[in-house]
Amino acid sequence: MIPEAVLVAVCDRSADRAAEFAERYSVDAFTDLDQMLVKSRLNVLLVATPHPLHASATIAAACAGVSILVEKPMAANLDDCDAMLDAARSAGVLLGVISQRRWYEPVVRMKEAIDAGKIGTPVLGVVSMFSWRDQAYYESDPWRGRWSTEGGGVLVNQAPHQLDLLQWMMGPIASITGDWANLNHPYIEVEDTAVAQVRFQSGGLGSIVTSLCQKPGLFTKVHIHGSNGASVGVETDRGATFVAGMSDISEPPHNDLWTIPGEESLLPIFQSEDRGRFRAIRPTIHYHALQIQDFVEAVRDGRPPRVTGEDGRVVVAMFEAIYRSARTGQATRFPIQGLTPRGR
Repeated sequence: MIPEAVLVAVCDRSADRAAEFAERYSVDAFTDLDQMLVKSRLNVLLVATPHPLHASATIAAACAGVSILVEKPMAANLDDCDAMLDAARSAGVLLGVISQRRWYEPVVRMKEAIDAGKIGTPVLGVVSMFSWRDQAYYESDPWRGRWSTEGGGVLVNQAPHQLDLLQWMMGPIASITGDWANLNHPYIEVEDTAVAQVRFQSGGLGSIVTSLCQKPGLFTKVHIHGSNGASVGVETDRGATFVAGMSDISEPPHNDLWTIPGEESLLPIFQSEDRGRFRAIRPTIHYHALQIQDFVEAVRDGRPPRVTGEDGRVVVAMFEAIYRSARTGQATRFPIQGLTPRGR
């Protein structure tokens, strides 16, 4: 499916899961990552473990001279991010972080319009996530919902895609003030809701509301408003969003806001195009494949991937900043360093 890329091996702590995957895709199975790195002659390792385990796998791969593409979030804390970045730089390998929503066509339209100056300067960015996770979701994997094994809640697991899009479109962050709570999931330790105010280095402002408390799930949107009064927006997800292994993407991402002067009539055209494209692809695979293709080409060509480890670190810094602000009651100023204890 991806030109110039061949899947050769899989590693899982469960020998049964590894063997099942290996048989399905005709690859070698391992339960020890170090052995796989030595025996399989990899160029790229895709890390899809629970978040707090990303660092150890990344560092091991870097030490073996293997480039790494890590699922979101890059890690559960900044110390792990920095150790991963240091290992990749020292070994001279590439490190990227999955953020496949950057490849969504309505997201690409927004970014291109902003970069072309069509909304003036981006001055206000808004993330609105009103989603849902039930008890069965958290019970499906015992690492979910705990500070020690997931590293956080909605900020760490569900919101990173939208946090990434917000900072990608609005630019570098100056400070974040925020708070979090567990409002209707008493069977987990971590937050199911968080809110934050962002000040960007440009002087622009941002608002983040991210929640898993709306049953059965409403929508997730990113809207960017410009200095000339024009606005662009995307609904990246509808309902409870995609839950890997438990659901499929049922409705297409689409632009839900487009008031650029002279382009207002394009919105229904964009939406029609996106609906048609959605029916012609497998959305749970298509956009990941586009990002993996970019990473493979970056390794081949010796260039940075479109989403780098440094980009992934920014997202971790954003949710770290919200946790820190909740703890101190003050704004967290960027850049920030170091591990912040979670919980209250």
